[in-house]
Amino acid sequence: QVQLVESGGGLVQAGGSCRLSCTASGRMLRVNRMAWYRQAPGNQRELVAARTLDGIANYADSVQGRFTISRDNAKNTVYLQMNSLKPEDTAVYYCNAAVLTLAGRSDVYWGQGTEVTVSS
Repeated sequence: QVQLVESGGGLVQAGGSCRLSCTASGRMLRVNRMAWYRQAPGNQRELVAARTLDGIANYADSVQGRFTISRDNAKNTVYLQMNSLKPEDTAVYYCNAAVLTLAGRSDVYWGQGTEVTVSS
């Protein structure tokens, strides 16, 4: 079993910054793609940013230039540095990881979510 544990988040003023962390642990061979999604009230969950094991990153247009996704592969940890936050960034942020299991399967796991609220 693999667990994703998130940290960070909270209440931030517009224009401020916040950093989220997510660590994958458990029985697995490798963590491939790691990503952050978010879901605002009444909206569908959407991709914010993703990063592959070899460092290729992609971002939603709405966060391009403001958010940075990074990884520490040795620690199976992904970070999301969020700068110039806007009220519309308010959402529950979920960590997502594609893991190569001991059985050789690629399974996808989700964190429990961490709330980010941006006040205007």
